[in-house]
Amino acid sequence: MGDWVIGAFINLFGSIAINFGTNLLKLGHDERERHSILGEGINKKTILRPIISFQSWRIGILFFAFGNALNFISFGYAAQSLLSALGSVQFVSNIVFAHFVLNKTVTVKVLVATAFIVLGNTSLVAFGNHQSPVYTQDQLAEKYINITFLFYCLLLMAVVAMHHYVYRRGELLLAISGKEVMRYWKLLLPFSFAVVSGAIGSCSVLFAKSLSNLLRLSMTSSYHLDSWFTYSILLMFLCTAAFWMTRLNEGLAQFDAILIVPMFQIAWTFFSICTGFVYFQEYQVLNALRTVMFILGMISVFIGISLLAPDESKGIYVGEVMDSQLTSITSSKVNTDLERLTEDSPITNMKSFARAMATKALAVVRAEVAQILIPHRNGIEV
Repeated sequence: MGDWVIGAFINLFGSIAINFGTNLLKLGHDERERHSILGEGINKKTILRPIISFQSWRIGILFFAFGNALNFISFGYAAQSLLSALGSVQFVSNIVFAHFVLNKTVTVKVLVATAFIVLGNTSLVAFGNHQSPVYTQDQLAEKYINITFLFYCLLLMAVVAMHHYVYRRGELLLAISGKEVMRYWKLLLPFSFAVVSGAIGSCSVLFAKSLSNLLRLSMTSSYHLDSWFTYSILLMFLCTAAFWMTRLNEGLAQFDAILIVPMFQIAWTFFSICTGFVYFQEYQVLNALRTVMFILGMISVFIGISLLAPDESKGIYVGEVMDSQLTSITSSKVNTDLERLTEDSPITNMKSFARAMATKALAVVRAEVAQILIPHRNGIEV
């Protein structure tokens, strides 16, 4: 069994562990919301327990950290292009965990998207680069100053500069223009943001593979990690990884997750594969057939990721829509009653105050009864 198989399996288990941990983290936040309590006083505010006090969140953090550690180790055994594309298996495992952990519904569209991702990953594994040499420090340093890699870096900088200009231009146009321009820039603005983020953030994968290679080298030879080259690569890894995480949070805050999340994933995967192809010259081991099948596998994965974007025009689950409607109706009823109480007879005595509190209590009871009457709200699609 080749080293690339070991690396692929380690990365596979690491990606699944990361996704399982992410779902547990989400479950912890959901439990935190359910166990929230109202503060004391007339202007009651919701009091949330510390998230660390929930066991599901603590276990999720452990799985998330363990999965990332496995992915880091895997880069020392297999090609970067292969592992970067294989990371899309998280979308498949996410469907399983979301169904069993978060009680979400698996739709036909999700199954089709999963089929595209599985088919694409099968092609990537079968026709991708199966070599996994261990490079010395001098060999890694030489690859960083290779003319082909330097040309690729210049091309990458041009792509980043162009899309950053497009993004800034779009921001300006959206601030001063009419609705027609806003419709045109609705997709181009998040796309440019994702391209800049993926082009720079994906470089962290290259630095992570270099560090993993050096770690593996230190375990099989007399090489010592305490060198200027190791510290330089570590610094670059931290900077690019921090840039990626920062841009990821900014993107989620500025754009609709339905648009930006697939764009982020596709841009990150595409540039990670391209960087590995150029830096490690992985294209040299692929013939015409393997190159075509690898590209088709990548396209299949990207189609699957795009299909996983939820439909914005529909509610995802009947229960979620009904819960939202019940909450809206109940809140409207409470606000109307309270406004009527305030206008007709201001709360100046204990009797009026008790009446207002009784109205709120009745709203809470209605919401709880609604939850009981819809025990399987996440199992039916709109």
